[in-house]
Amino acid sequence: MKHIYLNLKRFDIPPELGGVNRIAPVRDWGAYIVSQTQDQLTQFDPSVVKFVQFLPEAHLASALSALKRGSPVQVGSQGVYREDTAVGGNFGAFTTNRPANAVKALGATATLVGHCEERRDKAGILAEAGVVDPAAVNRILNKEVKAAVAAGLSVLYCIGETSEEQERWQDVLSEQLSVGLSGVDTSRVVIAYEPVWAIGPGKTPPDRAYIEKIARFVKAQTNGMDIVYGGGLKVENAAMLASIPEIDGGLIALTRFSGEIGFYPDEYIEIIRTYLNAV
Repeated sequence: MKHIYLNLKRFDIPPELGGVNRIAPVRDWGAYIVSQTQDQLTQFDPSVVKFVQFLPEAHLASALSALKRGSPVQVGSQGVYREDTAVGGNFGAFTTNRPANAVKALGATATLVGHCEERRDKAGILAEAGVVDPAAVNRILNKEVKAAVAAGLSVLYCIGETSEEQERWQDVLSEQLSVGLSGVDTSRVVIAYEPVWAIGPGKTPPDRAYIEKIARFVKAQTNGMDIVYGGGLKVENAAMLASIPEIDGGLIALTRFSGEIGFYPDEYIEIIRTYLNAV
């Protein structure tokens, strides 16, 4: 099974406010993404590929309302809180946070945990308290994964090494996997590898040999769990990624990186078509 994930980050913000949304009014943006992609995605065999789209929480309701019966699209949140509601327990006192049961109650079926931006945020909070402990970040993420799985959500769990960690990438990724997935029913989890050291303008992405090396390592560490490339699936790298047997799909964010930068549904479909035609 191949997995194609779409992480729309905060692409809902219009250019006049510093964002890249040129495709729809903000209040209609989530529904627009789903409505402009789900029909075109039916051309791909659902027994071969799954599509999950992660949206900011404010857009989950409208995105879910746009789903047609039998839509190939699954909608997910961009994270969940490490605690949750329970019958006879906490009834929802989680101001500013996003419990997995709230995501599930909306009708979403998936969530993203451990994205490099989330890892950086949690590490920054710990640093403000004078704590530098990557294992603590992994322990927090482990609670989030467990909460998501307990609520019945599928999870895309992100791992990756920074430029400072690259020389000891095996230790870093091994800890992210062993701690982050400790005690987890991994049948509901897919791994995304993010080469954090290579993400951003002007940086050189990893080549095929490097990605293949990482994917084989992760498969060996996890008993063969599915792993997707989280460094950005694009038209330019789709055929190369499809040629790596150990890679089970990819994570798309931006579809256009110059000119009117942003996410565009037709370009998203083209990336998917290019990838699947090369598999």
